[in-house]
Amino acid sequence: MSPIDLPFTPAEYQRRLALTRAEMAARGLDALFVTDPSNQAWLTGYDGWSFYVHQGVIVLPDADPIWWGRNQDTNGALRTVWMEPERIWGYADNYVQSTDRHPMQELAARLAGLGLEQARIGVEMDNYYFSAKAMEVLSETLAQASWIDATALVNWQRAVKSAEEIGFMRKAARISEKIVDGLLERVEPGVPKNEVVAEIYRDSIRGVEGAWGDYPAIVPLLPSGPDAAAPHLTWDGRPFETGHATFFEIAGCYRRYHTPFCRTIFLGEPPDFLKRAEAALIEGLEAGLDAARPGNRACDIANALAAPLERAGIERGARCGYPIGLSYPPDWGERTISLRAEDETVLEPGMTFHFMPGLWMLDWGLEITESILIRDEGPAETFCNRPRQMFVKR
Repeated sequence: MSPIDLPFTPAEYQRRLALTRAEMAARGLDALFVTDPSNQAWLTGYDGWSFYVHQGVIVLPDADPIWWGRNQDTNGALRTVWMEPERIWGYADNYVQSTDRHPMQELAARLAGLGLEQARIGVEMDNYYFSAKAMEVLSETLAQASWIDATALVNWQRAVKSAEEIGFMRKAARISEKIVDGLLERVEPGVPKNEVVAEIYRDSIRGVEGAWGDYPAIVPLLPSGPDAAAPHLTWDGRPFETGHATFFEIAGCYRRYHTPFCRTIFLGEPPDFLKRAEAALIEGLEAGLDAARPGNRACDIANALAAPLERAGIERGARCGYPIGLSYPPDWGERTISLRAEDETVLEPGMTFHFMPGLWMLDWGLEITESILIRDEGPAETFCNRPRQMFVKR
């Protein structure tokens, strides 16, 4: 059975596999077991809501990858991965959430069957979907193998996006713009938050012409007033209030590719301190965009942002951005580079980031952000095109 609709060309998947294998060889790995669902999709195309059970991709130096997972999910693999059916392996359902057996016992037997009993095998030890129990069972069952921490090995290969990937992110950006336009229209005093969130989801899933909407890896975040001091609150049924600022952290998503976009809406007349913070934040954003050039470093963006904020007496303790692209819950970041003063990673054309300098103070918050692309030359391109400001509705 051929895949229904592969997102990318065969050449693109081979490019990704070659990058991964080169890094495996550099680390002396005989095999790599990939459990991050984003990395599985990036390497093979696999796309399904099955990451709540154990599954993964076995990457070998000289043969096509193998997708391994629950038997009932092999039909999903048949319909989404580029490999032939014999490269899709399933385990029996009595392994699922069992106290008598563990799926990693089955995987260990499969690896032994590949002649990897004494191999150097990389695993993503610090990954949302690879548990301490999984590592314990693997190391006990295949005791003569050497288990090497390969956390983020694949993630780093994803840092520079292909033209095909950037095209998907541009489509996601159009969805992000649609969501923000809808917020500006609908947010009013007295409107319950959950009703606005329902419209966010409608806009995000309906998408735009030429781009249907996929589900984002993070739910909408929209704390108001003093609650905006907390960056990761979601919503409830309370209404929006006059005199409160609400930041909206959303992302359009197309075929798992995300373009996050954050804007703040103030209902009423903003206080002077918030206007001053807005001005400093926008100045820092624009300085950071100018610093986001190939050959500069991640820290150069962070330092450019920090200067205007420091002059305004605003101290930020958090990083101000991270790489973005293909992701699954619970995070749309790629977990490699951080836009912070300590990160000296050199910027390359094709890298994509959420430049995210949120301000979360003791009793207020403000977010104005941009998703950006490092260009071949010059300052970064912003994926979205909406005014860089705090929107005020009087």
